[in-house]
Formats: sequence, structure tokens, C-alpha cells
Amino acid sequence: MNVLELDLDYNMEQEYENRRFVIFNVTEIPQINFTQVYETDPESMRRSIDGTKTFVKYNLPEPSSVAELTTKSQEYTYDEILQILNTPEWNEVMPPYPPN
Repeated sequence: MNVLELDLDYNMEQEYENRRFVIFNVTEIPQINFTQVYETDPESMRRSIDGTKTFVKYNLPEPSSVAELTTKSQEYTYDEILQILNTPEWNEVMPPYPPN
């Protein structure tokens, strides 16, 4: 890594040090208090490819509306959620373009 890459990596870690992500079933979306999380409304929430899961992001401590979810995952860090969202469950794999 060069100095710029190290600096950018350090800044991302600092910026998201207290940020957490929780995955849960879409049936619990109505329980989310959108003043407690970064998402603004149900339509702004990303869903899994099959449409059954979503997630919210927030800064610690865990908001009360998130704590009360019954289908929630563990809390994930920024780096951990990026790895999860890069799986086929969350990211549709597109076939390569045919050669010309």
C-alpha cells in the first residue's frame, strides 16, 4: 500500500469505528424507528436478492427499535457487512457479456 491508500484506509476506519449493521427479516421493517437509523424510510432499505432480508445501519449504542427485533443478526462492522453484501445472497451475479 502506498501512503495515500494507507491514509484513506485509516480515515474509513475512523469514520465507521462506531457504525454497526444488523440484518433482519423484511416483515419487521414496520418496527424500525427511522429517526434512530441512517435509512430514511422502508423504500430506502436495500433488500436481499430473494427479497426476504434487509438491514439497517446506525452508530453505537444500538437503537431501541433495533434491539427489539426478533429476527436480527449479530452486529456487523463496516468491513464485515461489505463482505456479506458481496455474496450472491445480496449481489446478483451477472453473466459475462458474450464476446463480439
